[in-house]
Amino acid sequence: MSQTGCKRIHVVVHGRVQGVFFRDHTKSEDDKRGLLGWVRNRPSGTVEVEVEGKEQMVESLLKWLSVGSPLALVTGVEYKEMPLLHDEERFVVRY
Repeated sequence: MSQTGCKRIHVVVHGRVQGVFFRDHTKSEDDKRGLLGWVRNRPSGTVEVEVEGKEQMVESLLKWLSVGSPLALVTGVEYKEMPLLHDEERFVVRY
């Protein structure tokens, strides 16, 4: 993936986001957008996501994360930009 027009963000999603297939839906949404990175549950009950790709697609996923999967109840989203890594081949669910 070319670096031009790309970005990477780290996201923490708060609310009822575990036990509602949030990670699986996030992977599906990422795959639709051709993004790279990962998603995982955190012991705090939040979900953590790092995603890299075309800026427009990253922003689109960030909007989706603020709503989440059908059974989720997102109460907040924190994110920050990160340096591009260019070392991932796909988006994965981490356990």
